[in-house]
Amino acid sequence: MNSLDWAVLIGYFGVMVAIGVWSHRRVDNVSDFFTAGGKMPWWLSGISHHMSGYSAVMFTGYAGIAYTYGVTSFVTWSFPIALGIAIGAKLFAPRINRLRGRLHVASPLEYLKNRYNLATQQALAWSGMLLKIVDVGAKWAAIATLLSVFTGVSLNQGILITGAITAVYCTIGGLWADALTELGQFVIQLLAGVAMFVAVVLELGDHGGFFGVWDEPELQGHAKPLVGPYGAVFLLAFLFIKLFEYNGGMLNQAQRYMATATPREATRSARLSAVLWLVWPLVLFFPMWMSPLLVESQKPDGSDSYALMTEQLLPHGLLGLVIVGFFSHTMAMCSSDANAIAAVFTRDVAPVLSARARRWGERSGLIAARLTTVVFLGLSMAVATQVDSPTFKDIITVVIKWVAGLMGPIAIPMMLGLLRYFRRSGPTAALTSWAAGLLAFWLVNYPISWNVDGGVPLQYQVSIPLAVSLVLYIVIGYVKPEDSPERDAIIEKINTDGDGDGAGAAAVPAPAGAADGVIGSRAKD
Repeated sequence: MNSLDWAVLIGYFGVMVAIGVWSHRRVDNVSDFFTAGGKMPWWLSGISHHMSGYSAVMFTGYAGIAYTYGVTSFVTWSFPIALGIAIGAKLFAPRINRLRGRLHVASPLEYLKNRYNLATQQALAWSGMLLKIVDVGAKWAAIATLLSVFTGVSLNQGILITGAITAVYCTIGGLWADALTELGQFVIQLLAGVAMFVAVVLELGDHGGFFGVWDEPELQGHAKPLVGPYGAVFLLAFLFIKLFEYNGGMLNQAQRYMATATPREATRSARLSAVLWLVWPLVLFFPMWMSPLLVESQKPDGSDSYALMTEQLLPHGLLGLVIVGFFSHTMAMCSSDANAIAAVFTRDVAPVLSARARRWGERSGLIAARLTTVVFLGLSMAVATQVDSPTFKDIITVVIKWVAGLMGPIAIPMMLGLLRYFRRSGPTAALTSWAAGLLAFWLVNYPISWNVDGGVPLQYQVSIPLAVSLVLYIVIGYVKPEDSPERDAIIEKINTDGDGDGAGAAAVPAPAGAADGVIGSRAKD
């Protein structure tokens, strides 16, 4: 990087902070901070949903997969996400919007106390928060890895710089700041992605051109959709995981649905995000598929290939723009995750731990939300410094094995609990499926894996915990049905339109309902 690239990067950071400061004026209460008061336009929600779904891991971990295996990086990652969101546009998006509009909650997990019981809500809240700390830690490590390639700063310095900038704008501006910065980041990413795509296409003339390039020896097998550890079982498991994860299971995407004014707008938001996930990653991935022709990775997993290619092909100024694009992805996801976890802690966990938290007013609740955001970012940055340790192994291991493997057990009770079809599944089904799924994850990744030559294949590490949780949740619901008039009433409010939908119902009181059942009483008002 030279002075021009640094100017682009510093200018980007300045704009992000300015948007956060401007958004601060739109945040008057907890509802504004966590769900934008139900006033976010569907198109902004859709772009925000898309941008908060991936990070610089795409340009490191998934760039390594693209470098090694080719188009399977798209077939087994962004395509399942696009399909999962498209399915969820009708199945989950409107129901999650009604959580705010009809039950008047600010956290995606806040309804679980009445849908199941307090123990279930707390189990999912704590495990979700812990998983998110690890997940966001991997994202900080990814962007710090790229920053070190371009600038020479150490991993820890890179983590500190990106984390501190993100903390400023997402802490003061809440979900509005997240969404507006993500809109700006989307524009930057569009320019950077197109610049890199064009630069690579111009280099392909010596290799047979756009279509003939696939015959090059370096790309043999790269056109196969399923290859290596990314086979049919992995694809099917990933489709189920992403169906739950990107429709609310990882919490931050659920907030985008809750932030729109009506269930119909939440559906439109999801459809826009699905289209973006289907089309835009093709532009981003194509240079990665071509990278074996243009650079030789210095890392065994190929995770530095995209950064090396960027340095080689782009002039200064555009290089800075692409680096800003890396930051755009990571800061979008990490800030949205921080806001979601702050909602879960202040609305679901703190009121159970402290009687004082149950008496928080608007001002004290907002202060607590902002402090929680800072603490979460600090913890995730601490984890980021350990991503390359033997415990986590590397970035892509964290993202695929840990996050994808643990997502099912946490998300299944939350997401399926929204649907009428699973009304019989109560606290026993929810807690058993959650606990058994976590146990299955531990078994296939450690005791069983240690006794299998080469370890348990990745596709089974990812799919078995999900399958165990899903089967137990459904079967126990039929064997031991726990539906009741009170739980059925909650489900009906989520599944039907009526009075209370829309921005006019967005006011969210203090989080006492998380501990004393106020949500249920509100539903009768």
